[in-house]
Amino acid sequence: MNRIVVVGASAAGLAAAETLRREGYDGTLTLVGDEPHVPYDRPPLSKQVLSAEWAPDRVVLRAPTELDALELELRLGVAACGLDVADRTLRLADGSEVPYDGLILATGVRPRRLPGEGAHVLRTLDDALTLRERIGPGQRLVVVGAGFLGAEAAAVAWRLGAQVTLLEPAPVPLAHAVGEEVGRALSRAHRERGVDLRTGVTVTEVTEEGVRLAGGEEIAADEVLVAIGSLPNTEWLADSGLSVGDGVVCDEYCEAARDVYAAGDVARWHNPLFGVSMRIEHRTNAAEQGMAAARNLLNPGARKAFAPVPYFWSDQYEMKIQAYGYLRGHEEARVVEGELEEGRFVAAYRTGERLSGVLAVGMPPKVLRGWRQAVSLGAAWGEAVLTG
Repeated sequence: MNRIVVVGASAAGLAAAETLRREGYDGTLTLVGDEPHVPYDRPPLSKQVLSAEWAPDRVVLRAPTELDALELELRLGVAACGLDVADRTLRLADGSEVPYDGLILATGVRPRRLPGEGAHVLRTLDDALTLRERIGPGQRLVVVGAGFLGAEAAAVAWRLGAQVTLLEPAPVPLAHAVGEEVGRALSRAHRERGVDLRTGVTVTEVTEEGVRLAGGEEIAADEVLVAIGSLPNTEWLADSGLSVGDGVVCDEYCEAARDVYAAGDVARWHNPLFGVSMRIEHRTNAAEQGMAAARNLLNPGARKAFAPVPYFWSDQYEMKIQAYGYLRGHEEARVVEGELEEGRFVAAYRTGERLSGVLAVGMPPKVLRGWRQAVSLGAAWGEAVLTG
């Protein structure tokens, strides 16, 4: 291969580019990104950047000298808008075309939005900096969506002295992902601090005064943050011939078509460790999958299936939340260490007859090591919870 293009100047895209160079690729390497910024880290946006604990330049993933060493052809501030797999050509929004021998798609996701104008979302560095300027003591902030992103932002805003209302359509926030018991335990942390957490409410639109609920009630706010999930950035691939369905559909090697791979939030691939197709929007997965896709693209005769134990973390107030495995679709959740009421516990998750995941709050990393290994080995549920 003489020319490889990575679309997405993200954590996944950067990991792919670095891996290609590390593995000996010395051809032309183009990195395309729709934002004008060099690759930066997203998890701190809803925490350290939003709280102003970090200056914006601290989220940059690599120093200029490190990027220079990769000898990248950087195309920043220009979005990819089309792909011709047969001709191996990428089309960019500025009208230019970029030929490739190998392609890695790492275009990530974008926030879902609500009808109406003026609401914030929290995906980019610019989003975080804009919201940071608008929240402070006495400001009324409505956060729509009590998932991990919304909960993190609500916790930061509370710490900054804002009056926070957190709205969630589900009866128990995060129950679909972590189970009802754990969801209620995480919710208590907000209510105990005075955050007005309302569940079972549906926001229909953003208004000039705040938000409107399905029943017609209006909730006043100075600022509104919408955190109701995301959509993979795949529209530009509609005529490409690639299979697209809640992400770029890939096999276990992260390959979407010959010499075309996907990584990070946009990739939906078959994870043989769990036997299901999954799309993971977590930072650790982005880097690991970027590396895996690059290796498989560069060494087609020695490809390895990408079969990780997904990992994510979240910081809310004094709570450190960590999880390993694939919790979605679980059939049982059980607290196996600690107490929910004390805010220090480990919960194990069962899918079928196997241990499919584990989540811990307020526990040291060493407590999770054995559980992570059990998940990676596909341990039987009964054995795992008895010996864990």
